[in-house]
Amino acid sequence: MSITPNKRLAIFLLLLPLSLSTQQLFAQSVGVKQMQLKYFQLQSSELVQLGGKQLSAASYSSKVKWYPVTVPSTVLTGLVANKVYPSPYQGLNNMLIPDASDEFNKQYQLEKYSHIPGISNPWKKPYWYRTNFTVPKVDQGKVFQLIFKGINYRAEVWLNGKRIADSSQMVGMFAEHNLNVSGQVIAGGNNNLAVKIYPLDYPGLPAKEQLEALGPFYENGGPTGDIGKNVTMLCSAGWDWMPPVRDRNMGIWQPVYLRTTGAVTIGRPKLVTALPALPDTSKASLSLALTLSNYTKHTTKGELRVSIKPENFKGNAIQFSKPFTVIAGEAKIVSLDAKQVRALSVNNPKLWWPNGYGRANLYRIRLQYVNQDKVTDDTTFVFGIRTVSSTASDVKGFTRREFFVNGKRVHLNGGAWVPDLMVNRDSARYDHELHLCKTANVNLVRIWGGGITPPDQFWNDCDKYGLMVWSDFWITGDTQGEFKGSPDWPLESNVFINNVKSTIYRIRNHPSLLVWTGGNEGHARKELYDVMRHSIITLDGTRPYIPSSSGFAKLPSGWDGAWPDNKPTGVYSSGPYAWQDPKVYFKLAAAGRDWVFKDETGLPSQPPYNTLAKNIPDTTWDKKLPFPLNNMWGYHDAATGAGKYDEYYKDMVSRYGQPVTREDFSNKMQLMNATGYQGIFEAAGHKLTETGGVMLWKLNAAFPSVVWQIYDWYLQPNAGYYFMQNAVEPIHAQFNQNDSTITVLNRTHHSTGLLSLQADVYDANSKLITRQQVTVSLPDEGVKSELQLATVLQQQKALSFVVLNVKDNQGKLVSHNAYWMAPGNDYKALNTIPVTQVAARILSKSTNREQVSWALLLTNNSNKIAFFVRPQLMEGNAEVAPSYWSANYVTLAPNESTKIMVSAPVGVIKQKTVRIEVSGWNVPKKVVNGSN
Repeated sequence: MSITPNKRLAIFLLLLPLSLSTQQLFAQSVGVKQMQLKYFQLQSSELVQLGGKQLSAASYSSKVKWYPVTVPSTVLTGLVANKVYPSPYQGLNNMLIPDASDEFNKQYQLEKYSHIPGISNPWKKPYWYRTNFTVPKVDQGKVFQLIFKGINYRAEVWLNGKRIADSSQMVGMFAEHNLNVSGQVIAGGNNNLAVKIYPLDYPGLPAKEQLEALGPFYENGGPTGDIGKNVTMLCSAGWDWMPPVRDRNMGIWQPVYLRTTGAVTIGRPKLVTALPALPDTSKASLSLALTLSNYTKHTTKGELRVSIKPENFKGNAIQFSKPFTVIAGEAKIVSLDAKQVRALSVNNPKLWWPNGYGRANLYRIRLQYVNQDKVTDDTTFVFGIRTVSSTASDVKGFTRREFFVNGKRVHLNGGAWVPDLMVNRDSARYDHELHLCKTANVNLVRIWGGGITPPDQFWNDCDKYGLMVWSDFWITGDTQGEFKGSPDWPLESNVFINNVKSTIYRIRNHPSLLVWTGGNEGHARKELYDVMRHSIITLDGTRPYIPSSSGFAKLPSGWDGAWPDNKPTGVYSSGPYAWQDPKVYFKLAAAGRDWVFKDETGLPSQPPYNTLAKNIPDTTWDKKLPFPLNNMWGYHDAATGAGKYDEYYKDMVSRYGQPVTREDFSNKMQLMNATGYQGIFEAAGHKLTETGGVMLWKLNAAFPSVVWQIYDWYLQPNAGYYFMQNAVEPIHAQFNQNDSTITVLNRTHHSTGLLSLQADVYDANSKLITRQQVTVSLPDEGVKSELQLATVLQQQKALSFVVLNVKDNQGKLVSHNAYWMAPGNDYKALNTIPVTQVAARILSKSTNREQVSWALLLTNNSNKIAFFVRPQLMEGNAEVAPSYWSANYVTLAPNESTKIMVSAPVGVIKQKTVRIEVSGWNVPKKVVNGSN
């Protein structure tokens, strides 16, 4: 019997020294190891016309030039790294690269850029990846598995002259492939691997390129959506926030490993945590399932050894062992629970909580199978003890979905996550971006259905940072028939189903995974829908499933709904996607309807001035367009129809005045970002207990862009990031611009204790008009309206400022917030407010293995408001990115101070001289030495 189990495997490393008792339980496992195969050679089969047998032979030599690439790498990524093509991230370089669509190439005359002489489309034929590796002789007789974490789109694998897998077995972008190569690996010698990567079966026709600054509406996924015939990254054919990826990301886009084990291996571990006495969380029960696979012709008697210990907190380890006999060729399913093993009943567990609700406590489980004191397999992964659930209720004809973690309701605040243009994120980039999300007080990241299910590092970071994940499968209305395309796509049912099952196995143990969805704004055909829903229940069964990421995509009659309640989806997309006055968001939230759970809304989001020239390399103004635009802006998403960048621009001018410099333009756009994101999240917060959540379209960028992002591709937050961060802080004071009430929000599951709320109103000259104070206490999650400013503000005939502060009963500041108001939304008086000074002092600096941190005190000692004050962590002429600020773009009333924390990863600080620059709308730049 041939066994090739599809496992969820961690990279095995020798663990840090364990306690004495654990050392006694666990045997040394020097024979179990996992080696990443990184360094490959790349070339087109158009030029290399030999087969895999010859290319994987030790005797192969070639006169054809092969390109060195580091895997993971798509074909285009490798060619760009070798300077065959320019970087498509920059400027209009993508228009210098031929496309996978012949029709598109003819339309834009891109054939002339092909790097293969005489071949107009260099992506039609497969590409070969070649590498070699050495296996020590001591490993002779071991079991070897070649693990491909992800390829796109088909692959054929050859090792030492023998074919291991063909393109009918390895297909689809999201399946993991574990190949038993024990009979082909040469122990004590050199091994040659050749992988033939086939392009997408159907490359898809992209939409018309966005070559105008304020162009027409973009056809997402192309005019016909035929990219949807494949099981792949659907947006690789182009979307309204990224251009088409010329090779459609064909290649080895996730890591490749050679894993060496003994005869019996551990596969597909599944760890389920339960809190059986909710709301009491003092006891948890765990259950463990896995497969023991015997690759030999002999029965093996051994034992499974299990250790569970805290990963990010101090505590005691759990350890036990159980004997298991695995007969020759058997794949034995093992199931253990708290009834069978007392150690799996955990008293007073440290629970995993989402960001803002508590600590994301993690445990590490280590599994060994030991036969005659020899370890045959050894694997480890991190998990969290927690439960998740969902309910749906009717609110005036709209189904409202709500989610619960550990029995407590969580209000979801976050947004969609989109893939990198050429899936080039590495582990550091994932960590940096998800750390930015955590710092923004995001508690949920949505994996959008037109993108990818991300690699393992993404999930590990979400676990660590307490970020819940909403995971769409690879269906979207733009390709599956809701708007265009066809419900008959993807064409190969078995490919979609295999990719779904493989993905469930891979990510089901992550505590961050909150909910599965059947896709984005649409549904797979019933055959696929039913299998997907059933697979989620049977292979996972620990978290809810909802049919789609939009309740507007109605399920056909007779189809099963959400699981386990069988109710409608209960979440709604449809925007608005353009900038809105904050009053609009309050009206939408108050009306309910699709805002009972809004899972897509957003606005164009111009990056700040310091990264403008990176996002738009040519900033020369085309005077036929509004200042400072040119047509390069269109390619970097200003042309996006749904984002309505032109209206965003016009609203900025009408409120703040015509920009006179590029810096003035960028700064005024930051005011737009600030009020837009503040309006979205404060409007939803005003209905905190009446809504399930609000999510942005979107959080991040696929390539340098000027729309729909809280931080740009260069990891630079815009002002909207910090106003979102402020709006969804655990305890928050906010001002409703519709009715002029001031409310205090408690997003936590704990009492606030006695709080003091102070609301000050200043005129344009910083004269205090009124001060109101009140005490308030919220026993649990909720909202209290406490003060009314309508009368005061109605008397103001010009610009005014509202400054809110909340302090606890110890006098500690827990919320600071500010607004600028003006009759008729005419804020041009901001251009002439008096200049003032802000004192800045570093209170402390600390360094650990991962990051450097500073505490900064900003003080406004003047009698003038210091408006939109922005501290920056600088190194040389550039801002350190990423920098994690606890607050930014702050407004300080006269004689007001605030303490701000900032940190940055050790690896991104290149020099010894770091400084903090502080400047503001009406505050000249001040430099503080941050190196001391």
